[in-house]
Amino acid sequence: MTTTMPDLPAPLADVVSRRPASPIVAEQQWRRMNGPAFDMAARRDNVVVARWTHAGNAPLAVENEGSVADHCIGLNLKCAALTFDHAGRRLVHGRLTAGAAQVTAPGVPTKAVFASSADVLHLFVSQQVLGECYEDLFQHSRDGDIVLDDPELIRDPVLERLGQALAVSQSNDASLGKIFTDSVSLAIVSRVVARHFAGATRRTREAAPLPQWRMNRVIEFVDAHLAEPIGLAEIASSAGLTRMHFAAQFRRATGLRPHEYLLRRRVEHAQHLLVTSKHNVMDVALSCGFRSQAHFTTVFKKFVGETPHRWKEMTNGAR
Repeated sequence: MTTTMPDLPAPLADVVSRRPASPIVAEQQWRRMNGPAFDMAARRDNVVVARWTHAGNAPLAVENEGSVADHCIGLNLKCAALTFDHAGRRLVHGRLTAGAAQVTAPGVPTKAVFASSADVLHLFVSQQVLGECYEDLFQHSRDGDIVLDDPELIRDPVLERLGQALAVSQSNDASLGKIFTDSVSLAIVSRVVARHFAGATRRTREAAPLPQWRMNRVIEFVDAHLAEPIGLAEIASSAGLTRMHFAAQFRRATGLRPHEYLLRRRVEHAQHLLVTSKHNVMDVALSCGFRSQAHFTTVFKKFVGETPHRWKEMTNGAR
């Protein structure tokens, strides 16, 4: 399995972010997708992740008629005081603890009144993504649409940790990259689907290592796009696989998660440019896909043991 992630990926600060902005967008209206950031027609194969916050200066009433086609997975990031109604039935009245999750199916109206500050992640999930996760979990497709119609609160430590990882990807300066956000979002959806269909027979199988010819395609693709934001779907497509199957096979072959490999290649390319080009450190950072010189320096030192300036001086002095 590629999306069930009981262990979070390697230290969050070690992972490069996409440039120029976080993969998580600020949601201006509660559970509502609007504006260019929520162009779902162009992102059917991805999970759209949004963050909704309320300062808590005064009580706030919000409501939504429900997405036409997409499920909404809500992950509560901090303790909040509120009432929450789902299809006219009250699910929450009082304090909602951090880590609680809730799933709303398409077309279901919801309403909430927040009496305190709040911080929530909303994952908008298409049928295409649900079907992909289901097939990966059970090794066969499901006839008809998948409807996750149990609105009860979910308290799951794995979902809580994955949600917190996504929150860090937006708030930390050395934030996480698009490929990491894609992977964790899919892990959340897969976990929710697995819980919903807990009675179904799950056919697990050990992934085979990625064949060398597919690995060669991945290497060529990554090296050609090091300066760009690269997502899991793009790398998997270069290998001719779905992202669900690709990640497991890639890790079996290399011992690395795809985002870890991408980060290593960016640092290795930066080392090459530092000693073979006349680019300054800032230009090298940008050409290798880092969002800032400070971020580049932090990640470079983590992998190499020295800052880019110091490493370049030592390398040139040894030649």
